[in-house]
Order: sequence, then C-alpha cells, then structure tokens
Amino acid sequence: MSQSKPWLKFYESHVPESIDYLHKSLPILLNEMAAKYPGRPAMIFKGNQISYQEFNRSVDRFTAVLQGLGLQKGDRMAVHLPNCPQFPITYYAILRAGGVVVPCNPIYTARELKHQINDSGSRFILTLSSTFPNVESIRSETRLEHVIVARVKTYFPPFLKMLFTLLMEKKLGHKVSIAGHPDTSWFGDLLATAPPNPQPEEIDLDDLAVLMYTGGTTGVSKGAQLTHKNILVNAQQAYAWIGGDEGQDSTLTTLPLFHSYGMTMCLNSSVIAAGTMILILDPRDTRDILANIDKHRPTYYPGVPAMYVAINNHPDVGKFDLSSIKSCCSGAAPLPVEVQTRFQEITGARLVEGYGLSEASPVTHGNPAYGENRIGTIGLPWPDTEARIVDVDDGERVLAPGEVGELVVRGPQVMRGYWNMPTETANVLCPDPEDGGLWLHTGDMAIMDEDGYFRIVDRKKDMILGAGGFNVYPREIEDVLYEHPKVLEAAVIGVPVEGKGERPKAFVVLKPDQTATEEELIEFCRQNLAPYKVPKFVEFRDSLPKTLVGKVLRRELAEQ
Repeated sequence: MSQSKPWLKFYESHVPESIDYLHKSLPILLNEMAAKYPGRPAMIFKGNQISYQEFNRSVDRFTAVLQGLGLQKGDRMAVHLPNCPQFPITYYAILRAGGVVVPCNPIYTARELKHQINDSGSRFILTLSSTFPNVESIRSETRLEHVIVARVKTYFPPFLKMLFTLLMEKKLGHKVSIAGHPDTSWFGDLLATAPPNPQPEEIDLDDLAVLMYTGGTTGVSKGAQLTHKNILVNAQQAYAWIGGDEGQDSTLTTLPLFHSYGMTMCLNSSVIAAGTMILILDPRDTRDILANIDKHRPTYYPGVPAMYVAINNHPDVGKFDLSSIKSCCSGAAPLPVEVQTRFQEITGARLVEGYGLSEASPVTHGNPAYGENRIGTIGLPWPDTEARIVDVDDGERVLAPGEVGELVVRGPQVMRGYWNMPTETANVLCPDPEDGGLWLHTGDMAIMDEDGYFRIVDRKKDMILGAGGFNVYPREIEDVLYEHPKVLEAAVIGVPVEGKGERPKAFVVLKPDQTATEEELIEFCRQNLAPYKVPKFVEFRDSLPKTLVGKVLRRELAEQ
C-alpha cells in the first residue's frame, strides 16, 4: 500500500483501490440494461412504473426528435425541469444525440435562467408548462431556436391525472397555451409522433457531455465541463463504494436531478446497474417521501442534512415502515451528529457523510458505507481519487497530517475546465510540480488525519450553505440589491438559523435622504432571485467595513 494513500487500509472489502472502468458511454449502457432487464422499473413516479424497455424506447424517440429539430453533436440544450420522468428521458436523449446537457434549476427567475442559457449558447430548451412563461419572457434575448414544453401530469397514473386536470392544473399554474408561440412544441406530441430509431451518433468518452453550472467562491456563474468519461466514472465509483447489486437496488430520488449530486448518485448510478429511481417531485413534501419509502421500498437514500432532519421531526414518522433503506450518503452541508444518530435509530439505515463539488462530477470523498464511519469527517477519497492538503499561500507545499490547508483533489472524475473561462480554469486546475498532473483546488480548508480521513474546517470563502443544501453566493444577492434605486452599498453574509442551517443576511447602506424597510428590500430580492437566495434579514448601516482599497470586509461583518 502506498504511504501517500493511508486511507486505503480503511477501504471495505468490496471497494477496490482502482476500478476497471467501462469503455462505453452511458447511453450505450442504458441500451444494454434495457436489453438485460426490459421489465424492471427504471422509474417510479407518483406510483406509476416505467420499465427499462419503455425508458430506453422513449430515449430513442426523443433522440430522433432532437435530431429532427437540428440538434447536432456538441450542441447545448437546457433542461429546465424538476424530478419527473421527462428529465431522465431528455438527459439521455441529448447524450445519445451527441449533444451537451445544460441542467437548469426550475425555480430560477427569468434573469438567472437567461444568464445560463446565454453563457452556454443553448439552442434548445425543455421546460415545464408552469415555467414556460418565464422562458418565453427572456426568449428574445437568447439564441433559443426551439422551446419544448412538458406537462407534469403526463406520467401520472390515470386516476391521479384526471384529478389533477380537474382540480389542480389551472390552480397551480400548469395549464398554459402554446398556441401563437412559433417554434414551440409539447413534449408529449413530439414523442408520440417521433420515429423509433434515431440516427447513430459516434460518441467518444472525451466528448463534452454536461455543462454543470456552479457559482464558485466569487459568485461568478461558471459552467463546469464534464465529459462522458467524467460522469461515467463517478457513477461507477459511487456504485463500487456502496457495493450495490445489479438489477436489485432502488434509490429514493429526492435530490434534484439538475444538481450534480443528484445526477451522479441517483440518475447515472441507477442506470449503470439497472436500479430503480423513485422520483420525488417536491423534496419539501416529507409525508410524500415517507409514503414512497413505505410503499416502494428504496434501498438507498442520498440526501442533504435538511432532508434527514425533516424525516426525524415529522409527527407521523412512526406510522411508516422505513426499514428498506440500507445506506444513506449526506452531502452539500455539514451533517450534525444528533441528526445522524436520530435518523439511524428511526430507520435502522446507515447514514454517513461525504463530499464533492460540481467540478468533480461531483463526489470525491465518503465515509465507508458500512465500515469505519468517523463522525465529523467527510471520510476517505474514493477509488482512483487522490487528495492532499496544501499550503494555502503557495498552493503547492504538501502539509503533514493534522495541518490545516486547502483541500486539492485529482482523479478521472475531475472536469475538463470551465466553459469559455480559461483564466478561471487555470486558477483551479494547477499542475503538480513533480509529475505535471492537474490538481483541482477546491477552495475548502481542511485537515487530513494520519489514517487518511479528511475533515472540512472552513467553507469556501464567503459561501452560504442555504436551504435544501444549495450554495448561495453573496455577490449574486449584492448585485440585485445594488439595482434597487435606494441602495448605495450592500454586503451579504450567512447567519445561522436554528435547525435550518444558514440564511443570507444583507447589510445595506441607503443613498442620502432615502428611506426603506426590510420588507421592501426582501420583496425586491424575491422578484429577482430564486427563493433560497432571498435574504431572510436586512440590517441598515451608516457604513460598511472596508479595506484600504475599498473592498467590503464580509468576514468582519460576520465576526460582528
């Protein structure tokens, strides 16, 4: 065993030091799983089962649809959906056509969505009927050539679909008309009339597959370029780490599939092993989550701490059988010990903490699924993943166990670089002075102990871990506040809210002779930001602490 990898001795017996990776793309693997397990459920959505055969046929048809619309190899397509069957179908169809998936948060405002569409150069988008007005409002300011609209009820079971149509569709904003909107089509209509066989497209594992947008510590939105190899490898690493059984396991898919964490741990790791995804449309509906666990018996439940907290505290949790869950991996925010302990008591499952970032597809570390779990750590580097702690000032000197520095990682899951941002890429992908290999600088301060377990001791500079585990970047909120006509200066930090992680707090200096209320500024933010980014608190100040060159000192505000 390499002395530079002390963590290897803590690997469980089923976890290899190195994986024999498949030399085929994920769309080809989907073909193979559909042939091997045609009747096995690929997805369960609102109680409706979709088999691997049906899933794969829909992917073929939608691939042909996209090719017919003019999507060519390398073209980007935005997928602007919550967790519903249209997401996996479209994701795999884009990949099968040789295109590039651009996952978009469906609760983004029009302003946020426009940046992502324009930066990626997406020519096509799939959105939900309820979010179609948002897309249409910025369409003329983008390069979008065709908008495809999906109905959330399409894959509901018949009785639920009827009830939804009669009672909820209009009330919840899902009933819209696309008449009079050129180059706009219904997903269901396109799929129903599509040819069953797409044109074959040669895919190389080094081809770009996904542009996964990540805010970065500065708040500048950047597209992490993930190749077919990156996303395949991370799915195989996840499967090896958990020690799954092909054609046997199912995953409670509460994590949003537009996020890198959900993409790997729920979507792609299911497909490579013919697993079943139990799709949860609304991750805030804890009763629905409990009912799905009770009825559909998932074996895995990857999530964020807030999801486990919600289950622990649900008043009716004792009425549901949660015993099917074997293993849970928590990420995106620190996992409190009491949350972990209580969840394990309730379910009998194993809940461990891991770590990743979008630039690494995203997972790089995890505590052993069933082995030695060290509370408060992010665990061990995954197979074929190297990690070390380096001096934060020079970025190169490797520190000894127990010393605090920046966590850097490298492995086959690490991105190619940022989309059209060579300077930013060079800042985070740095060559090793000895072998020239590229290390990804995470921006997180961490410690490695003598056994190779890693612990994060500080977060990315100024980043706020918001509701649902989403990263919130202060500069983005500040930019919106600066647009308010009464605001002279603004700074945003994260403040702890008991039982709910962190929430953004804004410090505002008003222009001379102006008055404003906390509610007024919060409402302004609500109109321009996704809900989890909206400040919960606003404090008015006469001035903000600054450096000599005029940079606002957020850390000083936090200390105050």
